[in-house]
Amino acid sequence: MGKFTVIPQDTFNNLQLDAGVLLKRFDPDQPVEPLDEDIVCATTGGINATCVPSFSDQGEDIDNVPLNMMELKHLDSWECKLSTTSLGTKPELIKLALGCADIDTNKSSKIIPRADLKQTDFGNLWWVGDRADGGLVAIKLKNALSTAGFSIQTTKNGKGQITLELTGHVSIKAQKEVPMEFYSEEPDSTEYHRITQNLYHVNSTITAVSIEDSAALEGTLTAEENYEIANVSILSGNEDITSTAYNSETGAINIASVTADITIFATATEIGA
Repeated sequence: MGKFTVIPQDTFNNLQLDAGVLLKRFDPDQPVEPLDEDIVCATTGGINATCVPSFSDQGEDIDNVPLNMMELKHLDSWECKLSTTSLGTKPELIKLALGCADIDTNKSSKIIPRADLKQTDFGNLWWVGDRADGGLVAIKLKNALSTAGFSIQTTKNGKGQITLELTGHVSIKAQKEVPMEFYSEEPDSTEYHRITQNLYHVNSTITAVSIEDSAALEGTLTAEENYEIANVSILSGNEDITSTAYNSETGAINIASVTADITIFATATEIGA
């Protein structure tokens, strides 16, 4: 064997295995196994992620300047995409594929394409995959929107397949941020607990989706405009801790030490209804 016929000794540790999964929410700093409700869809054929820069050569029309002079190279933009072939036909997936659409409030099985684009059509998505050493690889697509539309392919004795192409978008509030982030994390032996919030006409200042064992959790619940909070329930695992964790007068949530998965339920009713 020649002296250059070698590979890095950590090659196995850094291998990414299997297809990974598309998630609605994820925290790479405090990774926990995803809940079923966080998985966007089942996929086939794997998931493709691309982040491609577009350049222009500011010297191409200047006499005597060689092509691709690095000092005159200009980065114009990035095009960031996640694409896959999805299986399943749940309304949320069809709505995601359409991009500009709504689920009928009176009939949850009906999805209606829309003639205009709303800011609420954009949302963050994650692809997360396993590393061979037990770590993870993750990609966050910011302000994702389906840009290829809806397409379903059926086959005899087969499964219907929906093509899904999602493009990340720059926000006017963060104009210099590229709409894709990448993570490659080593195995983490720290124990984390999941935070799940089921909120109806209620806003929460808690944005984390997980928390380190024994850490404190603080936040505030507020009702949407013209609504008032009617019911709040907080569970630690299967234990109801609402009486000690929630202040109904201030809306404050305070858990001194988190030792199990936290689930927060909160509903608000319309004032005067």
